Amino acid sequence: MHMYTQHFNLHLLPFENVPDPLFFYDQGDHARIRKQISGSLQSGRGLIVVTGPIGSGKTTLSQMIKADFPQNIQLIWMAEPPASSSDLYLFLAQELGVQPSSAEKTFVMRDIRNALLKINAEGKKCLVIMDESHLMSDDVINGVRLLNNLEEGSLKLIQLLLLGQEELMEKINKPEMLPFKQRIASLETLGRMNVDGVLKYITHRIQVAGGTSDIISDTGWEALSIAFRAGGTPRTINSLCDRAFNVSYERNKPAIDAQDVYEATQRMGLVTDVFHYIIMLNNQQRKKQDSQLDHQSSATDTNSEPAAPAKESASITDLTKVQQKNKEKGTELSDLGETELDVSVKSYEEIANTIKAKYEKNSLKIPVLLLLMSMITLIGSVFFFCHHTSTEGFLACLQNISL
Repeated sequence: MHMYTQHFNLHLLPFENVPDPLFFYDQGDHARIRKQISGSLQSGRGLIVVTGPIGSGKTTLSQMIKADFPQNIQLIWMAEPPASSSDLYLFLAQELGVQPSSAEKTFVMRDIRNALLKINAEGKKCLVIMDESHLMSDDVINGVRLLNNLEEGSLKLIQLLLLGQEELMEKINKPEMLPFKQRIASLETLGRMNVDGVLKYITHRIQVAGGTSDIISDTGWEALSIAFRAGGTPRTINSLCDRAFNVSYERNKPAIDAQDVYEATQRMGLVTDVFHYIIMLNNQQRKKQDSQLDHQSSATDTNSEPAAPAKESASITDLTKVQQKNKEKGTELSDLGETELDVSVKSYEEIANTIKAKYEKNSLKIPVLLLLMSMITLIGSVFFFCHHTSTEGFLACLQNISL
């Protein structure tokens, strides 16, 4: 048993890609086609064709048909079509326990018909299921048509169920295949499940395995809905869910969430919009955290209003540190001016701006002093010149200097 079954308290692996009738999803197209095929077999209508995309559950459906007729059906299973109609007849003869006297088609077909008459006389039916029938050659298709013609009155001696992908319809719709197409008693198509069907299918398999839907979280279900928005087939759904369960188990999570589903899509190489959903969830989480931080900050500010004196003490302490640094440089704050700093009402930034202004004001004293000294020296020189010349009057002396 896989480890994740124990981790999630499951009895079985819920998403194995094997045609297990235990997990058959008897809803939607699968239930409808199963009922249609069973009715056709009971009435002995003959040729039945079922097509569908890869992994749509055709093989599992055929297993359910077999289970519906456990006693009165002689089943002949063909995993793939034979290479030719001759090989088809020889294979059926061998399965029916017939040893043809000749390999010629006519004699082999006669022996097959006699064996089928015996089976029907015993109250049984012979059902031939051919999987991968989209690989049939035109010769094999014609051989199937001839087998369908084996009748006894109105009774078809053999029931033929062909399972194939959509390409089978391309072969059937060819003009030369019209005789074959006209003999099809029932033609059914298995489509992709819609989102609602996908979620019900996943829930069904989890419950069959012994679990409950809560082992997938709300974000996990939403991510699965996004991943299969365009529809899904049982095989793809099983593969994605199995990987998501493994990822969640590896991370020791109690439930599968959106991140696990996204990681599973990456491992499978699926291109989906789950990544954008993850981004949206991260943004919502970030906004929620920011809102909580803002709320806490507001609560802190409200509670811290009575503690204003402590802020003043911090400002005074900061100013003391500034004073100590300036003392080391040989500069006292008291030399910066006559205005005293009021640290009880000013913030540290305001104090620093005031100190800066004082420094700038103090730095202008020296240039002004030099200018005044220069002017006094100039005036003194003029008076000295006029005193030692013969010019009468100060104005006349200034005129002589200008000349």
